[in-house]
Amino acid sequence: MWDTQRNRAVTRPTWREKDGANVTNGWDATPIAGAVRRRLIEHADQRGAFSELWRAGWTVSLTPRPFVQANLSRSRPGVLRGMHFHMRQADLWIILEGHATVGLVDLRDAADEPAWQPRTALLDLHRDDALYVPERVAHGFYAAEELSLLYLVTSEFDGRDEHGFAWDDRLAALSWPTQDPVLSARDRANQPLRDVVTRLVHGQIEGA
Repeated sequence: MWDTQRNRAVTRPTWREKDGANVTNGWDATPIAGAVRRRLIEHADQRGAFSELWRAGWTVSLTPRPFVQANLSRSRPGVLRGMHFHMRQADLWIILEGHATVGLVDLRDAADEPAWQPRTALLDLHRDDALYVPERVAHGFYAAEELSLLYLVTSEFDGRDEHGFAWDDRLAALSWPTQDPVLSARDRANQPLRDVVTRLVHGQIEGA
């Protein structure tokens, strides 16, 4: 990007630079660099309530790509969705109703470090919590109760950037609240994380 007024190049921070020290504009850091969360403000009175769910200004410093599609996911208690990741898509999650235990696994260095070990995080999100998930950060959630999740994405869905690994993978070692969740056929069939890393190293995943 070029700043025409000052006649100089403008560079955006890399994901490595987006650590807790640089989180601003209402966002709070998580253990995963670049994955940040915020609490939405609800304005309530005798008529009901009003909340702002998203402003472009909240996320313009997080991703250079605009959000282009919004989806609504509803899950029954006991459902686990994950682990999923995208090579070119970032997500913005907003909890509308319920409570989710969210698992994150950072895959951004997986193809670069011979002795790679995953950086992981397990977060609790409740109604009015928002979470920004960068590209190449695997994500999943467990619905502890009826859950409505609105999520914005930076790519329109075409199926080519949908990847995943086993929700209970030993290398990721996420401590989910249950060992017997309700899973989709896709998530039951997801491969081990180590196999995914091998494919990333050899450029066998589109976008790697």
